[in-house]
Amino acid sequence: MGKDTKIIAVIDYGAGNIGSVVNALVNLGHRPTVTGSASAILNADAVFLPGVGAAADTMKSLSAAGIDECVKKLVDLKKPLFAICVGLQVLLDATEEGGEYKCLGIIPGRVCMLPAGLKIPHMGWNQVKQIHAHPIFTGIPDNTNFYFVHSYYARPMDRSVIAGTTEYGLEFCSMIINDNLFATQFHPEKSGEPGLRMYSNFLKYSLL
Repeated sequence: MGKDTKIIAVIDYGAGNIGSVVNALVNLGHRPTVTGSASAILNADAVFLPGVGAAADTMKSLSAAGIDECVKKLVDLKKPLFAICVGLQVLLDATEEGGEYKCLGIIPGRVCMLPAGLKIPHMGWNQVKQIHAHPIFTGIPDNTNFYFVHSYYARPMDRSVIAGTTEYGLEFCSMIINDNLFATQFHPEKSGEPGLRMYSNFLKYSLL
């Protein structure tokens, strides 16, 4: 099918990087729908969950908009979902940012602060080591640099969902793949050609 026959939704709950994600998709020739409607999100063929800032604030915004349960349902239905930065972090059980805050609980595990003594936030380009071969990495060499901005990192209990890792004071999970759920701690939309390739690979894989 052509690009315009599939519905690509970008979840709108007030996250600051929505415009960057939309622009990246437009550059790939798509016409994404920006929406905060649960029905529109669930009817989409592929969904993007942007995220910047704090996980607790993101959870509050998702809950206030009624989108938290919608995201869980997307995963239950195995709809293609790509979560970005804090979008990855809220997939886990809880975050220690701002104390202790419950997250979506889709991926068992916790979100922890990067080790003391490092420059925080971890900001700029860093390598992503590919842990599992997957079509989403097509045309993207192992240890390619992507753009990061974060102070906390995800620690999934099940290491089999970790698709990419990055070194910054420790080796942390920088990418998760679980069935049709994809999530990156880095920002593909701010990572130049490799980031666009990753979005393109996700959509080709998801919209077959």
